[in-house]
Amino acid sequence: MLTRRALIGTTTVAATASVARPSAAWAATPRDVAIMAKQIDDITSLDPHESFEPSGNEIVWNCYQVLVTPDRADPAVLRGDLAESWQSAEDGLTYTFHLRPDARFASGSPVTAEDAAFSLQRAVMLDKAPASIISQFGFTRDNVAERIRVQDDRTLVLRLAERKAPSFLLYCLSAAVGGIVEKKAVLAHQQGNDLGNAWLRTNSAGSGDWVVRSWRPSESVTLDASPNAGSAIRRLLIRHVADPSAQLLLLRGGDADIARNLTADQLRSLGSVPSYTTSAQGRAMLMYVAMNQQHPELARPGVRQAIKWALDYEAIQRNIVPTTYRVHQAFLPQGFPAALNELPFHKDPARAKALLAEAGLAGGFEVTMDHQSAAPHSDIAQAVQADLGQVGIRVRLLAAEGRQVITKTRARQHQLALLTWGSDYFDPEANAGTFCVNTDNSPEARPHAGLALRLAGPGADRASGGKRVRTRCGATAGALWADAARAHGAQPVRDHAATD
Repeated sequence: MLTRRALIGTTTVAATASVARPSAAWAATPRDVAIMAKQIDDITSLDPHESFEPSGNEIVWNCYQVLVTPDRADPAVLRGDLAESWQSAEDGLTYTFHLRPDARFASGSPVTAEDAAFSLQRAVMLDKAPASIISQFGFTRDNVAERIRVQDDRTLVLRLAERKAPSFLLYCLSAAVGGIVEKKAVLAHQQGNDLGNAWLRTNSAGSGDWVVRSWRPSESVTLDASPNAGSAIRRLLIRHVADPSAQLLLLRGGDADIARNLTADQLRSLGSVPSYTTSAQGRAMLMYVAMNQQHPELARPGVRQAIKWALDYEAIQRNIVPTTYRVHQAFLPQGFPAALNELPFHKDPARAKALLAEAGLAGGFEVTMDHQSAAPHSDIAQAVQADLGQVGIRVRLLAAEGRQVITKTRARQHQLALLTWGSDYFDPEANAGTFCVNTDNSPEARPHAGLALRLAGPGADRASGGKRVRTRCGATAGALWADAARAHGAQPVRDHAATD
């Protein structure tokens, strides 16, 4: 049964972090309704086969189930979610999944292999931003109906184009884009050939514990507990509250049960109150500065290196986000297989100026940087602006809602941008493919899962498997780390407070 305490774990599957609970306080709402204050202006869609942002995916993971999922206690272990068992053929190309007989959608209808096949086919057919997580196994619009097929009501068969590590396929199927939708419900809301996409952006048709009741961009998301969840909480209202101080006031005033974006000082103040408890957990996310190589100065490797040597990573972490982020300068988050925790860059203004001079820019240059207007992005952006200004790079900050920043960078209309990137599945390839592969850096290239890379420009060769990722995509502070058109800086550690 879902209680307010259990709600914390349930609503933060993708991004759990710090929790503070006043033991005697409840928001001024019915006991079967919970209110969460959170920055949710990054949401662009709640369709599992289109959503590609942290807040949207967090909701998707709670409204839909996937075939297999990492164990929460040990992500290196995969367990069945909708699939009770699976096996691969000796040829390494054919995978068979046997579905649980008791799985039900929120509508009460059973989850069938037909629903599972339709869902994976739909992800490929829609060809939205996360589609390549599935289509990279050789699935295309022309062959997906043949390669993803139903054997019987409870048996799904996938036929890959070439051999892949079984764990790689399974982890990709655990991503949000692997969410299984109810075929009948989705097609009942189809408009033209959109496969129900317009409807699913603001609704849901899954078998998870929650059902989307409404989404109002940059305002709120309302979730109702699924009839199958047996929940003591009937409704969860997620309010967009950009200012962490406003979140704290709502929490302390009893007008919110959960606050998700408190600052380090605010969390520390709650931790000193006996009626609150706090805990922390790492997140598979990264914050970095993306550099668009269409900008003439940013196209020069020496300039990109100079930016990395100009930033004071430790001071930003220590003064702005001391308990909510850790310094991390590699593309694989700490805790991932093959992750590198070395910190090759530190603030060295003299070195940064020398690199700029070598690039023919001794007098510096002007550039803009897009960033989310909410904390801590706004504070970190100002610190980056100050650090770069010390070496002659004059940055004009452009603050906007998260959704606007994402849309602009996907269209490659930015110069610099302060961004966050969340890993879609627990495999090194999740980030290695994104940050180290770029087969098309032309202005016309479409952003799929390689979004950050297409913003970044050419990178290293593709690598799969821990050791190859470590040696080919990030082993030293050499050419890749130095020349890459991004500066990785931090990894989130904790992010919310909640009532008991």
